[in-house]
Amino acid sequence: MTLIVASPPVVAADRQQAPPRGWRDRRPLLPLIATVLLVALPADEASPWTVAGVPAADLVSGVAVLVCVGRLLFLRRRPLTPAAAVVLGLPAVGLALATVTATDPAAALPGYVRYLQIFVLVPAAVLLLVRDAAGFRAVTGALVLLAVVQGATGVHQYVTGTGASYMGEDIRAVGTFGPGDVMGMATVVGYGLVAAAAYALRTPVGTPRRLRSYAPVTAALLLVPLTLSFSRGAWIATAAGALAVIVLTGLRQAVRALAVLVAAGVVLVGGFGVGSEMISQRLTSITEVTSAPDRSVNDRYAMWAAAAGMWRERPATGVGLKGFPAHRDGHASIGLSAGSDTAGAGQEFRKQPLLSPHNMYLLVLSEQGLIGFTALVGSWAALLAGGVRRLVLARARGAAAVDCGLAAVGLMTWQTVDFLYADIGGPSTVLTGIVLGLAAWWALAGPERTTDA
Repeated sequence: MTLIVASPPVVAADRQQAPPRGWRDRRPLLPLIATVLLVALPADEASPWTVAGVPAADLVSGVAVLVCVGRLLFLRRRPLTPAAAVVLGLPAVGLALATVTATDPAAALPGYVRYLQIFVLVPAAVLLLVRDAAGFRAVTGALVLLAVVQGATGVHQYVTGTGASYMGEDIRAVGTFGPGDVMGMATVVGYGLVAAAAYALRTPVGTPRRLRSYAPVTAALLLVPLTLSFSRGAWIATAAGALAVIVLTGLRQAVRALAVLVAAGVVLVGGFGVGSEMISQRLTSITEVTSAPDRSVNDRYAMWAAAAGMWRERPATGVGLKGFPAHRDGHASIGLSAGSDTAGAGQEFRKQPLLSPHNMYLLVLSEQGLIGFTALVGSWAALLAGGVRRLVLARARGAAAVDCGLAAVGLMTWQTVDFLYADIGGPSTVLTGIVLGLAAWWALAGPERTTDA
């Protein structure tokens, strides 16, 4: 497989010679923007927006990959640099090995296709189709728009008591994802909040004065649905992503931003009483996971132990993609429950089976072994480290598009931290590929040469 990227953008010194690009030149971005926005559509099996069980957003992400192939064939874009090819291509090797060595290769094949889509093909498509900083901002702008729509839906669910069930009340904000994917809205809102915070702290050059307040206001408002998601993992990941953005912006702006965030939290929770009692209990539970864990935490510990047991059984290649459910009971303790209870948001009570360890690192280790773990997690580490390095250099040189670097590093930080408490699954999964692609564009495609065209 040959991975490709667009030809390098014009260097900052040649900014005045670069002709302005209209929307006709940005048409290749449309599949990426559509992929992001279509995540808002219901994706259950009965939804008219799914084809053979595949959500519309995933189908359009395939269109984006085909557009990349077409550009390779007809425009003959240059291939990736050797370093970039290794970072994005090495996971495909680990995935293939985990598939052919699986205890059931036929059952592992769908997992191979899914992993290849999310961790190789979609990121490569983003890297190819995003030509400049304006294109990057268009895609992250779609992420923010999606977060606003899902967040508004979630707040309405909390206010009207039509959300997912939480502590006996139908108040949990889940957006259009339903109670079967309680992390979906929290993930989307977390992405949008981090991206909005990046643009609030480093407003893009040329932004009209009347628009400069939109990013900080949006970031502040998104705190409400994020809080009402009652998702501890999303809270921690968003705090880490926002903190990375704030710290990398500069000391003076970091102090001001932290003061604003603290004030916003006090006003939202303390002043308006936005679910203050339940939020306090949820926050307290984060520190009680070892002393007095609830059932969900006990189940998670049991699944983590099961994943570690699978890895010890097959340390090199793991049990194979999609192999965790089949091997779970053979490695889990007797304390593991039959599943989690879900209800509300238009759904009757049902048991949600526990099919993953809710930790992406342990899932990769158990299903792909050390070989696949090194390839996949090493790729993520390279994107994060490369992104931070580029950002520091860009700030030192006064380069354009530092706002894009802040957004890319913040989103990548969010993802790597969130993977400690979650794994892929659900209709929002395709956004993971988008985020990895944005991080790759900043870390690998020479963003210091990107103009603000």
